[in-house]
Amino acid sequence: MANEEKSKQKMGFTIIKNDPTAGHKGFGIGSLSLENVSPVIIDVEEGTASVEVGAMHARSDVERGIKFTTDRADSEGGKPYWLVWVTIDHKADGPYYAGVTACEMVVNREKRRGYKILADHVNKMDKSMKRHIIVEHMDAPSKKVLASFLAELNPDLWARSEDQLRQDLFAE
Repeated sequence: MANEEKSKQKMGFTIIKNDPTAGHKGFGIGSLSLENVSPVIIDVEEGTASVEVGAMHARSDVERGIKFTTDRADSEGGKPYWLVWVTIDHKADGPYYAGVTACEMVVNREKRRGYKILADHVNKMDKSMKRHIIVEHMDAPSKKVLASFLAELNPDLWARSEDQLRQDLFAE
């Protein structure tokens, strides 16, 4: 019985806040802090953007109840979305949008099927955390939606962000 219970236990995903090494000698060294990463979902057809914390674990409202595959044909006729990983960091003059990376996603609610490449989503989150800006593959209207969303969400962070971000999103 005890062995059965152990085999049913699943590995959890731990989000480590603040300094992972604070107060510990050795524990958490080399761990990534996800505290300053936020997932933003852009609905391409609606032209809207929102922070969806559930997307951190592929549990956003958009993703819920959908079986995802890497075959575009499975979700044919579905709605296009962008999952954008936004990382905030601090400069001497204050916080700014440091990493912004976009991942493609298609969801067909009727079929309950979706298209996304999980490895791409994970890699893009990593790139965002490493302060990369990767948005050149996004469609122009979605770039404008993202630029407006980030600027309105926090004008100070937007103003302190690198010129590359505003240029890549056609905001300048």
